Amino acid sequence: MEKKTLNTRSMIFTLYGDYIRHYGNVIWIGSLIRLLKEFGHNEQSVRAAVSRMSKQGWLQSEKKGNKSYYYLTERGRDRMDEAAERIYKLESPKWDGEWLILVYTIPEEKRHIRDELRKELVWSGFGLLSNSCWITPNPLDGQIHNLIQKYDIEGYVNYFRASHEGMSDHKSLVQRCWDLDEINELYSQFIQNYSQKYIIDKNKIEKGDMSDGSCFVERTMLVHQYRKFLFVDPGLPQELLPQDWLGDSAAALFADYYKTLAEPATRFFESVFEQGNQEIKKDNHYNFLDHPYMSPQSNNHS
Repeated sequence: MEKKTLNTRSMIFTLYGDYIRHYGNVIWIGSLIRLLKEFGHNEQSVRAAVSRMSKQGWLQSEKKGNKSYYYLTERGRDRMDEAAERIYKLESPKWDGEWLILVYTIPEEKRHIRDELRKELVWSGFGLLSNSCWITPNPLDGQIHNLIQKYDIEGYVNYFRASHEGMSDHKSLVQRCWDLDEINELYSQFIQNYSQKYIIDKNKIEKGDMSDGSCFVERTMLVHQYRKFLFVDPGLPQELLPQDWLGDSAAALFADYYKTLAEPATRFFESVFEQGNQEIKKDNHYNFLDHPYMSPQSNNHS
């Protein structure tokens, strides 16, 4: 089954991001094992993944009596916040007609920094125009400053804000930097895979034929699949997208399906969480119908 192919560490990150961080950011290991059992992960693999994540600095443990609780470290929380911010790049912001251009010459002895920087730039939505020259139509000045500071590369970087005067048009420039056809094909596959599934599950839930546990699994799988677009979609402004762009339709489908699964899924999570985590309180501001992947744009369509 598809759900068993997802690695345990990745699933734990998803559960912290989607649920646990809204419930005091901490969970009893027994509850985590019980939740991951729904996806086919056994106790041994959960304990091994948690131990590895602790060694890597993502999680920290705390003993209360004979129970072990795990919470995200500051580094782990920062990563979650950073991911949540980056998610908003899928909103297709209004474009002011200008481009940010980032050019760097990082020496060979700092090659590892260059490789890391490249990954970060792609993840933030930059496109490679030519060797070491990256562009974006989005206002990512903040990300640029953060990256320069993070990698301590001030002396190797120049960045500009500019208008594109030629010799090709904007859309040709976009084609050189991003493969929108390939991204659109991925959106098309997502829509094909999930439109029918959404209608079937919606009917089942309305008739009471789908368990809360199944809704919990499906909601988590839906988020997992949709999250992949964060790694490939640069979140370009509407003006630069092709007419047959499917990103908005995929976002609307995600929002509708997510909201349909959210209540029973949360009910299941809380029923498991309440056993062994009685002293932990839910964040008062948490609304299970909201999700950072749902941009205002996708909500307008749904």
